[in-house]
Amino acid sequence: MTSRWLLTGGAGYIGAHVLRALHDAGHEVVVLDNLSTGLRRKVSEGVPFIEASILDTDAVAAALREHRIDGVVHLAAKKAVGESVERPHYYFEQNVLGMMSLLEAVEQAQVHRFVLSSSAAVYGSPAGDLIAEDAPTLPLNPYGQTKLAQEWLLRDASDSGVELSWTALRYFNVAGAGADDLGDTGVFNLIPMALRALDQHRAPQVFGDDYPTPDGSCVRDYIHVQDLAEAHVVAVERTEQPRRQDVYNVGRGVGFSVLNVLDAVRSAMGSGFAHEVTERRPGDPARLVAAVDRIERELGWTASRDLTDMVSSAWMAWQAYPPAQD
Repeated sequence: MTSRWLLTGGAGYIGAHVLRALHDAGHEVVVLDNLSTGLRRKVSEGVPFIEASILDTDAVAAALREHRIDGVVHLAAKKAVGESVERPHYYFEQNVLGMMSLLEAVEQAQVHRFVLSSSAAVYGSPAGDLIAEDAPTLPLNPYGQTKLAQEWLLRDASDSGVELSWTALRYFNVAGAGADDLGDTGVFNLIPMALRALDQHRAPQVFGDDYPTPDGSCVRDYIHVQDLAEAHVVAVERTEQPRRQDVYNVGRGVGFSVLNVLDAVRSAMGSGFAHEVTERRPGDPARLVAAVDRIERELGWTASRDLTDMVSSAWMAWQAYPPAQD
């Protein structure tokens, strides 16, 4: 059944992919974004667009009522681990107070469905090879703390009597591009950081090579952004069931180190380059790799694209739409 969704952060890297995936699945979408990092050109032509902050409760509530929204997909947030360590209060304002404002607007407008963009950062640095959804949530940095707080607020709102069916998706590391015009130009993600450094004739940086991992660099579970967008579609459809309270990892269940990813960049570009090892970034855990059996079992969703797909699509998008053009 088609429905109408408010997509916060829909002009961003992930949000623009989610927008197109929802449209492809037949859903109507209204985008709300303050354009602090998003790009207006990434919002498909003809999609209603509201330039506003989620901290503006009245503006959000008005949008929900005016467009007769059935549910909210909430992606608007600050998301850089290092920046969150440097600016913790700013992250709590944007991510936690923003979530409180959004939930107040949802209650005012009597919206009953919600999909939250959460993060593997809520787990901290857990023991074991694969992280399941019931692992302890002990975030190491303010970013992870704010994402966990968003989950708490969502659960508390539902438990307090607000009629809300919700799903939280805990993303692992997102990469790649589903289309050339939707590439990642972010300043904090590994692949665009490497490509930007090479454009500027600098060596890409590796933050620490003394972690307890096979090659000393951090290991992460990388998920193609198009797979992630498609996971949002099944999560949206899950909320058709009343009073759902679901949490799912979104990853591939496979870990790659920073050095592995840089090797994949070299292969995609067809050229070699040196990298530079610098100090660790505060708040970075050594290894984060998802257990993905729950989302496969309950939602029937499985990632289909591998690291080569992620890096090659990112490189093609980078060439087609260099960040300087934006």
